[in-house]
Amino acid sequence: MPFGVFGTFWAYLKLRELGVRQPARLDWWGNVTFGVGLIAVLVGITYGIQPYGGHTMGWTSPFVMSAIAGGIVMLVIFCFAETRVEHPMFRLPLFKIRTFTAGNLASLLSGLGRGGLMFVLIIWLQGIYLPRHGYSFSQTPLWAGIFMLPLTIGFLVAGPASGWLSDRFGARPFATGGMVVAAISFLLLELLPINFQYWQFALILLLNGIGMGLFASPNRAGIMNSLPPERRGVGAGMSATFQNSAMVLSIGIFFTLIILGLASSLPAALNHGLVAQGVPHADAARVAALPPVSVLFAALLGYNPVQTLLGPVISHLPASHAAYLTGRSFFPALISPAFSHGLSVAFDFAIAACLVAAIASLLRGRRYVHEERATGTEAVPAGETEAGEATAVGEPVPAGQTVPAGETVRRPG
Repeated sequence: MPFGVFGTFWAYLKLRELGVRQPARLDWWGNVTFGVGLIAVLVGITYGIQPYGGHTMGWTSPFVMSAIAGGIVMLVIFCFAETRVEHPMFRLPLFKIRTFTAGNLASLLSGLGRGGLMFVLIIWLQGIYLPRHGYSFSQTPLWAGIFMLPLTIGFLVAGPASGWLSDRFGARPFATGGMVVAAISFLLLELLPINFQYWQFALILLLNGIGMGLFASPNRAGIMNSLPPERRGVGAGMSATFQNSAMVLSIGIFFTLIILGLASSLPAALNHGLVAQGVPHADAARVAALPPVSVLFAALLGYNPVQTLLGPVISHLPASHAAYLTGRSFFPALISPAFSHGLSVAFDFAIAACLVAAIASLLRGRRYVHEERATGTEAVPAGETEAGEATAVGEPVPAGQTVPAGETVRRPG
């Protein structure tokens, strides 16, 4: 909160309005249909990872299916409404600009690939790695955050550098390269053993942070530079909506994949392990029948899942068995095989999302800066050359020469 308050006042005092202002009425149709549609879809996905009836997850729940289907219908209505109102919230014609569309698609896929990453890695640390290396469950939330610092360091190092370099050489090589680096880091995480050496884990996190840092600033700059000045406000809002929505969607997707992996083998392993330690069959079956999401969130919140789930049953077991069940080795060893399977599927999804984002970024064209007029010159309209190819603002082209896609053409004023 203190950082947010400071940032608010600092922004008010230091930022200057340089954009083009155009008075317009509020787009009520767009706000209502988009807000209701997006919220319904995200709520449906969120409740989809919770159990329903006798199922591990809630994807068969009428509420979940209705929320997602209804949300999609509202978003379709939103797209139709935005082509009819005088001052739309989303300027759909902006998607005719290739650089804008490719940049937003890359941003959406990047968010899908990394949004749920933090939760998955933290569960990996808190539920398996840290307890195995002597940390009590109550200490794991703090140390998981500390162990994740290389990810932040990589982003902080690469972000400013990539922004400066993209100003000189264009957004495409750095945004595309960043997604390729991120995909490689996900592949390395997938190859890492479940009980890894921390220095290996730290280096891969550093690489992932560098990849994401290489992507973020150039991609954002490429999106904004492709827009005419009077559309940069709405374009920034559209871009932020894609990015933030992707982060929430990613969490639902990652948890779904992890839970599917756990559900395939965790109940049987949990039942067998508890019975082997003297837990009555009825109590073991009750705990094993609980949805895997409860086990995940117990570990995420810093509780020993076995101790929490068994409750008073622990006090009726022999002391040695109770100590083993509530210690730091039983639960990590029990969950590791099932979690590893779900983790591999989640990383495969992240790799695919990052590679498709890299392809989308590559298709944005070369350096592109939208400028309708410049002093002493008349720039060709955005996205056009004399041959109908994408353009950027730059140096004049000699008469009779063609202009490669993404290059610059100016006519003497």
